[in-house]
Amino acid sequence: MVDTTSYGSWRSPITSDLIVSSATRLGEIRLDRADPYGADIYWSELRPSEGGRQIVVRYGPDPSLPGGVSRDLSTGLGSMSDLTPAPFNVRTRVHEYGGGAYVVHQGTVYFSNFADQRLYRHTVGEEPVALTPEVTPVGGLRYADAVVDAPRDRLICVVEDHRQSGEAINAIATVSISDSDSISGSSPKILVSGNDFYSSPRLSPDGTQLAWITWNHPQMPWDGTELWLATVTADGSLSRPRKLVGNIKESVCQPQWSPGGTLHFISDATGWWNLYRWEGERGEPLFPIEAEFAGPQWNFGQSSYGFEDDLTLLCTYLEEGTLRLGRFDTRDRSMSDIKTPYCGIGSLQVGPGFAVFLASSTTQPSAVVRLDLTTLSFTDLRRSSTLEIDPGYLSEPEVISFPTTGGFNAYGIYYRPHNK
Repeated sequence: MVDTTSYGSWRSPITSDLIVSSATRLGEIRLDRADPYGADIYWSELRPSEGGRQIVVRYGPDPSLPGGVSRDLSTGLGSMSDLTPAPFNVRTRVHEYGGGAYVVHQGTVYFSNFADQRLYRHTVGEEPVALTPEVTPVGGLRYADAVVDAPRDRLICVVEDHRQSGEAINAIATVSISDSDSISGSSPKILVSGNDFYSSPRLSPDGTQLAWITWNHPQMPWDGTELWLATVTADGSLSRPRKLVGNIKESVCQPQWSPGGTLHFISDATGWWNLYRWEGERGEPLFPIEAEFAGPQWNFGQSSYGFEDDLTLLCTYLEEGTLRLGRFDTRDRSMSDIKTPYCGIGSLQVGPGFAVFLASSTTQPSAVVRLDLTTLSFTDLRRSSTLEIDPGYLSEPEVISFPTTGGFNAYGIYYRPHNK
């Protein structure tokens, strides 16, 4: 028998307390690009049970299982372990929106600690070691969005200086990761400065070029940014810095280098965030389409595409209100969609033979998901919640479109009333 009641008065067993009681917030997936096997997967977890402390978790092959030493995760037979110990809290306050709080290189985690905003180095079995000095006030120097420049024993990152009154000063700087400099920490050395904001310092595979994003007030990063490129000299300084693309009306984001050393990026020069590569001293559109290959860059470290090899990339894009996961061949400019059960995908990383990302569906909460690029099978490595909700209480979203001003179509998500 069905009870009919007025809107807003339906009874449901789904309460806010029920949802929060078993939830862990997952985020910031990273791969160890220096791992010769490339099998280990890292992500961050914010745990309410630990007072909101955020930690780095590693998922890798379990050596106690048959084949574990082969570094093969295709079977999903891996083990999960917490890396960063209490009381360390892996969060950065640069730009105040977070993201880009850690990076991994050869099994070592470099991270920003929330309490003092210093950078630390953590190797399994050892206590974290401070890489940057104490400053006044506490947290006066903040760090984010680092990449490892291994040949020069340093990190390249965004630094935000709050030590003086007035507006904070942003720059791109280097921080030594050498053992000789880690007793009390070494002060950052400025590489790039002068603008109001910086993000996404990205080093080329051969270490000879550095790309980055910058912008100024009053623009927000989804309004107008610039992509810059410079040569990294033998002594680690930069020469010949030059703007490639971008202006106050063009939003450029997510610069990445292909394995072969070609710079790629996303730009909304056409009004849509599309994929480009820097080719022949110009930005070359790869797949012009009325779709969004990125979203607003609120925080650091967002990733909506990655390289399967030098000629193939994996990407997510939003087209007519529907999220798609695509495999793009740069040779013939063809896009092949991969069917998924997900309506949300983020923090996409691509490793040898697999991809990993945060995903959620209309009936399942967020999870760290591994995609085998050969079989196209999905494996949940970690779910944000163990809560099982009767689907009879869930409204399935529907993509709708409707005409709007200027002859355009607008898109929305409609949740049809549904109850058990």
